[in-house]
Order: sequence, then structure tokens, then C-alpha cells
Amino acid sequence: MIKLIGTGVWILAITLASVYFSLKMASAPKVDADAAEREAAMEFVSGYTTTVPVIGEGGVNGYLLTRLAYKANRDLAARQVVPLPQLITDELYTLLVGKKMIDVANTGSFDIEAFRGVVKEGLNRRFGAEVIAEVYVEQIDYLTTASVRDPAPRRGVTLLKGEVPAAEPAEKSGGH
Repeated sequence: MIKLIGTGVWILAITLASVYFSLKMASAPKVDADAAEREAAMEFVSGYTTTVPVIGEGGVNGYLLTRLAYKANRDLAARQVVPLPQLITDELYTLLVGKKMIDVANTGSFDIEAFRGVVKEGLNRRFGAEVIAEVYVEQIDYLTTASVRDPAPRRGVTLLKGEVPAAEPAEKSGGH
């Protein structure tokens, strides 16, 4: 009988200890008040599509279309003299035309993380404060000048739906 009571007390003690430790571990994690304040001061800024010409030998070879988004400190951004979108566009022109961060001839060498870091550092240097916390790349496209001049054959865009008359052979139309 004493063994039975001892076993019951042992099981009860282990059950109470396991419930206590599981509740202790499941309690809400401690919140870093400073980190919470910094996160609350941030806002998401959606960028504009910026078209940057790619200049090569003989003129413009194509266009880079970029759209970036940012996590910015709302208070510091509001204090800036130049509006955020215009300064961001200027910095992108500096990076993509002046420093040539993206080499369209060798796209395999493009490092997206380095690009984000350079954009963030450049913007914060221009602002004179840590305004930009993160840079998000929404879009980076390259269009050649040939595809801009005559986009239909290269992109396969359907311009008209329905019945389209067949083109006449070159001999019947005058041989131009």
C-alpha cells in the first residue's frame, strides 16, 4: 500500500512540475521596447518606376526600368527638405548611370544584396541620417531600344482580337 501511495505522489509531483515548466516556457516573450519603438516609427514607402537610359557606344542601347520600395523612418523622412521620391530617383540615376551598378551585358554578375546595400547607404548619406532602414526590389527590367521601337514582334503582344485579314504576298502588293 505504501508503494502505491509513493507511486501516486511521484506521478503527481512529475505532472505538476511538467505543467509548471510548460506554462513558464509558454509565457509571452519579453518585448524589446526600443526595437518596438523603432519599428513603430517606420513606414513603407512604395517607389515609382524609374526609367534609366543605358548609354553605350553610339548612344542609348536600352532602358533599365526599376521600381524599389523602402522601409523609412517616418519622422526623419518628414524633416527632409527634398521630397523622398525625388531624392530616391536622383540617387538611382547616380548609381545606375554614374557608377553603372548593373552591367546589362553581364547580368550574371549582378549582386542584388550589394545593390540594396549601396542604395540604402547612398540614400542615408544624402539624407544625413538613417532614414532608410531597408530597400526592397519590386522590379528591375531591361528593354533594348529595338524592343521599344517595335515591341509587337519581340514580345508577342496581341494588338487586335478577332478576324484579321491575311497579309497579301509581296508580289501582289507592288513588291516593296
